[in-house]
Amino acid sequence: MIEATLVLIKPDGLKKSLTGNILTRLSETKLDIVAARVTNVSVDIAKAHYRALAEKPFFAELIKYIQGEFHDKRKVMAMVYCGEGAIDKIRKIAGATNPEEADSVSIRGQYGRITTKGVYENVIHASANQADAEREIKLWFNPSEIIVDLYPTKQVESVNRERVWA
Repeated sequence: MIEATLVLIKPDGLKKSLTGNILTRLSETKLDIVAARVTNVSVDIAKAHYRALAEKPFFAELIKYIQGEFHDKRKVMAMVYCGEGAIDKIRKIAGATNPEEADSVSIRGQYGRITTKGVYENVIHASANQADAEREIKLWFNPSEIIVDLYPTKQVESVNRERVWA
């Protein structure tokens, strides 16, 4: 099944100059990158992205982490990968969320760590399922930033007339 998934190289991955290594590993999936950009993470985007974890005791630390407060790199590289079985392929190569449980040949197993405060610095985010992927892609990208039509869009009247998510 053709799917799309969001991948984020998190601030710790950027700080450690792992972007090339991570992209090389992701290329093993033979999926297409259909959108990519480096961006700052606002508190609103961070909270919306991790909304399912809002009640967890580590939520505030997680927001600081994704915003780059721990690494002096206040940005992430956001990408959309598309292709047959994209979600499973990316999650397999990314490895388990907990770097200590991740396969040693996975991205998180090779480059991730758990801080003394218990924050998982796992260098990469990968959507968990199709519903999360759609929600996350729409959160991080506008339709005009993606080179294929993934989801329905509509035209809206504005000064610049642009496409927005339907």
